Amino acid sequence: QVQLVESGGGLVQTGGSLRLSCAASGRAFKTYAVGWFRQTPGKDREYVGSVSWSGGDKFYSDAVKGRFTISRDNAKNTAYLQMNSLKLEDTAVYYCATSETVVAPSWDYWGQGTQVTVSS
Repeated sequence: QVQLVESGGGLVQTGGSLRLSCAASGRAFKTYAVGWFRQTPGKDREYVGSVSWSGGDKFYSDAVKGRFTISRDNAKNTAYLQMNSLKLEDTAVYYCATSETVVAPSWDYWGQGTQVTVSS
């Protein structure tokens, strides 16, 4: 079992940057893909991007491609979401999740989320 805790959210102006962290418990973390998702009130949870267990394969949604970067440090049991050039529409609660595979993933474990608010 994996427990995930997101951190790093906050208030930032448009064009600014934030880095979210996803800290995991459990030695199995290094074998799992990690995904990032976001959700705003009244909307479905939206896929942001994901990274394979090794960090070698990364995928992004069109909405964030070129602005967000996912990375991970398996020695620290932590994944990151670097968000640059933030837009108002990036405001959401951001979640990380893990899956045994990055292709056709099944996101089994989720964190509690961290709020990101982008203001003009």
